[in-house]
Amino acid sequence: MTRHLAKYFRRAAGEVFRFARARRGATAVEFALIAPAFLAVLIAILETAIFLFAQQTLQTAALQAGRALMTGSGSALTQSQFANNTVCPLVQALFNCSNLYINVQSYTDFAAASTSAPTLTYDANGSVSNTWNYTAGAPGQVMVVQLIYQWSVVGGPLGFLLSNLPNGSAEMMGISAFRVEPY
Repeated sequence: MTRHLAKYFRRAAGEVFRFARARRGATAVEFALIAPAFLAVLIAILETAIFLFAQQTLQTAALQAGRALMTGSGSALTQSQFANNTVCPLVQALFNCSNLYINVQSYTDFAAASTSAPTLTYDANGSVSNTWNYTAGAPGQVMVVQLIYQWSVVGGPLGFLLSNLPNGSAEMMGISAFRVEPY
């Protein structure tokens, strides 16, 4: 019995050594071992880069929209006019304007201004049900413009995920705080 077992292990060890000495297909095997981790890192880098580019686009749009209100050119607009005429042309390449939330508030001074991210509330259908303010300030008032967007995130391999909302999206926000110029 032990002879048969020893013979079996010698044969198995010989096959393992023969496999280790073989060089044909070694590159394919090595690539198959490394490829999942390499592709996961590559996808995570690309997704993060696109997310950060979109975030910067939203921030730039918030600054430019704030500039329109700061100089008085947007103060006579309604919320929908402000969204359609001022903000949407700035972000339509990357964002769906119907999913962009605009919150404009005026304050008496910078100490009272709130620049924190609003808490999104959802209805039974999973849609955002917040009511957003739109108060175009008068000359001398402090204003805060917030552009909020839910960026849909693709779940990456190996558990990489940028989402921070319950619906699997990531909240992006561009913000601008300024004092309205006397016009």
